[in-house]
Amino acid sequence: MAAVNMVKALNMALHQEMEKDPSVVVMGEDVGVDGGVFRVTEGLLEKFGAERTIDTPLSETGIIGAAIGMAAYGLLPVAEIQFMGFIYGAFDQIANHASRLRSRSRGRFTCPLVIRTPYGAGIKALEIHSESTEAFFAHIPGLKVAVPSGPYTAKGLLRSAIHDPDPVIFLEPTRLYRMIREEVPEEQYAIPLGRARKAREGKAITLVAWGSMLQRTMKAADGFDADVIDLMSLSPWDAEMVLGSVRKTGRAVIVQEAPKTCGFASEIAATIAEDAIAYLRGPVLRVAAYDVVLPFSKLEDYYMPGIERIKNKIEEAMRY
Repeated sequence: MAAVNMVKALNMALHQEMEKDPSVVVMGEDVGVDGGVFRVTEGLLEKFGAERTIDTPLSETGIIGAAIGMAAYGLLPVAEIQFMGFIYGAFDQIANHASRLRSRSRGRFTCPLVIRTPYGAGIKALEIHSESTEAFFAHIPGLKVAVPSGPYTAKGLLRSAIHDPDPVIFLEPTRLYRMIREEVPEEQYAIPLGRARKAREGKAITLVAWGSMLQRTMKAADGFDADVIDLMSLSPWDAEMVLGSVRKTGRAVIVQEAPKTCGFASEIAATIAEDAIAYLRGPVLRVAAYDVVLPFSKLEDYYMPGIERIKNKIEEAMRY
């Protein structure tokens, strides 16, 4: 079992799924000759050819529209959008067509489509290259949303996403692509969508995070008896695990990279308030980015929730 980064883990998953199932196709801008903007699709063109590794025109609407048609007629397309900030042009295709195909056809068609996209800040790019608007997609019925927190979860979640009958928005934290290495099995394995995992066991406070915020939350949790939950899926999300943890600890802090207002942390906090309020010793607290457009690179580290800001919020919760 080799220690690899997230780019390599995703690349392994794509190679293995395309090798095993000829209906899996990869498409997007520069995914073939260049191997993708972050080299996640490197080597696929040489191995599987241009009919299954498709370099598309620069048109997000065209990429997703074509992929929906492929999915409806039996293929398993994995479409890459180069950065999350570019996905909004295809929002109509995603919200009005991909997410509704099963319902609209009364089950005659499904849409087994994966839309991969890097998201989040931390690489000193411009704002549309560093968006964290996952709550947009979690709000749409018919879509599933997965967010790996490292190489191991990336490979397992991508396998599940490819073989899911419904469309999956697969958000890859850009700053984690090459930041950490984990042991990843060579063989195929799947991590179910909709399930969270315990990254750390504790009894005094529940910390919930996803994507790149898990790494910072784990570091901020040092010195606390914290239950740390890596959500991994935002739609559906593992409310059972979160509520079970809160009923045990009586305290909760939720960490998201997205701006605070109407972020996914709000959904988690509301669910805790509805279903576990009798167990709480204090308010559910959130750590988030500020409600502003993502600033230029000099202010990026201030904008994102840092370890110190998360730790301060944990200490605040522990005072109740």
